[in-house]
Amino acid sequence: MAWNEPGGNDKDPWSGKGKDQGPPDLDEVVKKLQDKMGGLFGGKKGGGGSSPFGGGGKGSGKLVIALVIVVVAVLAAIQSFYIVQPAERAVVQRLGAYHSVTTPGPHFLIPFIDKKTIINVDQVNKFGHRAQMLTKDENIVDVTLTVQYRVQDAADFLFQDADPVKTIYSAVESALREVTGKSTLDEIITENRSAVAAMVKQNTQKLLNTYKTGLVVTNVNIQDANPPEEVKEAFDDATRAMADKERVQNQADAYANDIVPRARGAAARQVEDAKADAFKVVSEAKGETKRFLALLEEYRKAPEVTRQRLYLDTMQEVLSETGKVMLDVKEGSNTLTYLPLDRIMNQPRLAPAGAVQLPGYESLEAESKTRKLEDAQRRRDEVQRDRDRARRNR
Repeated sequence: MAWNEPGGNDKDPWSGKGKDQGPPDLDEVVKKLQDKMGGLFGGKKGGGGSSPFGGGGKGSGKLVIALVIVVVAVLAAIQSFYIVQPAERAVVQRLGAYHSVTTPGPHFLIPFIDKKTIINVDQVNKFGHRAQMLTKDENIVDVTLTVQYRVQDAADFLFQDADPVKTIYSAVESALREVTGKSTLDEIITENRSAVAAMVKQNTQKLLNTYKTGLVVTNVNIQDANPPEEVKEAFDDATRAMADKERVQNQADAYANDIVPRARGAAARQVEDAKADAFKVVSEAKGETKRFLALLEEYRKAPEVTRQRLYLDTMQEVLSETGKVMLDVKEGSNTLTYLPLDRIMNQPRLAPAGAVQLPGYESLEAESKTRKLEDAQRRRDEVQRDRDRARRNR
C-alpha cells in the first residue's frame, strides 16, 4: 500500500518522518554552518543571534575578514601580472607619474600603485587631406593626398602632446602649404609630383619630432592635383601638348640613334678608303722612283743603248695605243689619194672581223682613244724630262 493511503501510517519512505514534520528552518541551517566555520577559525560554537553576520560574535567577524582578505589577495594576484603582445608597448605609471615602457612579454605590476596603458605601435593609421593652395608661380592648385602614420614612441604619444592626432593633421597642412609655395604648378601636377610628396613627408616628420608627438609618418601619396575648375580645360590642353612634345622628342631620339651610328660608320669607311688610296699612291710613287733610279743607273753605264731602248719602248707603247692608216702605194703612181681621215678616226671601234676594206687598199682599222693618247703623251713628256735631267747631270 502507498505511504499516503489510509492505513499507511503517514510515513515518508525517504525521510522516515511523519507527515506533520515541516521543512528545515533556514536560520537553523545558517547557524549550524556558522558554528562549523567558527570552529575552523578558533571561534566558539553555538553563538546566539538570528543573523549570520550580525550577531555571531568574534568568530563571525574573523570569518568575514578572512574572506575579504582572500578575495583581495586573489584580485591583487590577477592584477599583478600582465602580458604585452609583440605589436604592443605598455606604458607604466607609478602613483600617477611616468615610470617605464615595457616590451613584449610577461611583466609584473604592483597592485593599486602601478597603472599600465597598452599602445599598439605596429598599427598603421591613415587619413586624407585636401586643400587649395597658392603655388610659386602664383597659380592655385587643388591637392588631395593621403598620409599613413603609426606610433613610434608610446611615452611621448601619451604624455608629450595633448592631442597627437590633431597635431599631425596640422603638421601635414603646414608642410603641404610650404612645399606648394616653393613649387610651380607644372611641378605639382605633372613633372615632380613624387618629389613634392617626399618633401611633404620630410617636413611633416620634422614638425612631429619638434612637438614630440611620438608619431612617425610612413608614407605620403598625392592622389590628385588639379588646377581650379575654371581653368582646368586649358591646363588639360597644356598637358596633352606636353605629352605630344615628349612623344616627338622620343621619336627624334630614336631617329638620331638610328642615323648617327650609320653616318659614323660611313665616315669611318670613307676615312679607311682614303687611307688605302693614299697608301696605294705612295707605294706606286715609291715603285716609280725605284724604277727610275734603276733606269738612271743603267743609263749611266750605257747611255746610247739605254736611250735607244727607251725610244723603242716608248714608240711601241704610243703606236699600240693610236689609230693607224696603212697605205700601199704602187711604184711609179702619181695619183693623189684622198682619204676622209677625220671620219675614219671618229668611227666606233669595230671587231677585228669587221675591219673596213677600202678600194685599192688591203685593210683599214680606225680607232679613237683620246684618253690613251693623253696618257701616252704624258709618258712621252716624262721620258723627255728624264732625258733632259740626265743630260744636265752629265
